[in-house]
Amino acid sequence: MVGVGLMQLSRSAVYTMLQTHAEKDRIISSLPPPFIRLASPHTSDDFNEAVKNAANSNRTLQAGLKISKMIVLGDMATGKTCLVNRLCHQVFDANYKATIGVDFEVERFDVLGIPFNLQIWDTAGQERFKCIAASYYRGANTVMVVFDVTNIVTLAHTAQWLEEARQANLNSDPLVFLVGTKRDLMSEGAYNQIEAQARRVAQGLGAEYWAVSSKTGDNVEALFLRVAALTFNRAVLQEVQGGDGHKHAGTVKIGEKLDNMYEARKKSKCGACGK
Repeated sequence: MVGVGLMQLSRSAVYTMLQTHAEKDRIISSLPPPFIRLASPHTSDDFNEAVKNAANSNRTLQAGLKISKMIVLGDMATGKTCLVNRLCHQVFDANYKATIGVDFEVERFDVLGIPFNLQIWDTAGQERFKCIAASYYRGANTVMVVFDVTNIVTLAHTAQWLEEARQANLNSDPLVFLVGTKRDLMSEGAYNQIEAQARRVAQGLGAEYWAVSSKTGDNVEALFLRVAALTFNRAVLQEVQGGDGHKHAGTVKIGEKLDNMYEARKKSKCGACGK
């Protein structure tokens, strides 16, 4: 619910963000449905049984805060920041301001009664900021690749964005969402043609497809509830099966997480390029 620039991030702010209770519309008790069932690689209608059992007993889960990292990628002016702001602040600002490097939000959910925090990293789409933004791709549990449904070229670039994210996460397999923004700007007939192409691209990327409008709010809440639920399901399943969920999306020690973040910031002025 609280957004901060990385340079202004403080320990007290982060502790406050992660310890607040989830709002009523952030409580997830069953697996939210996909946007289009045939446009999702995830076929299950419910959480994994092992995940539900672990959440019910709460003894199987390691103690600590559940935190998962999601990165939002895509061309400049595709509406990445508007999408994040609509979710976290329920606002829409039509005056476009390019993101410089990365911005950072934390959104709190309760999934099957377990506190769960989704770190949302809103990255710059401009080429000159890639050296900064790309350094924050590592450790992503979920990748959201955004395109503008009114600009087919941005859809063609999504494969490149995802490949860069995957190169930064060679030892993991992040969940992938392909999200078309600005749905409100297209007629039904024009959109249907774009959706057919987008669904083919999503299938090739192994991504779940969604179309949203940050201006009207259509499908934004539903999208992020789905993201949180699927990310939580995978993280806990890895944990209860003895995998590395604690490393890739599971329980972390918040002090350790903050220390790592501050160390990364001290390495260079821009946080990535050493400039």
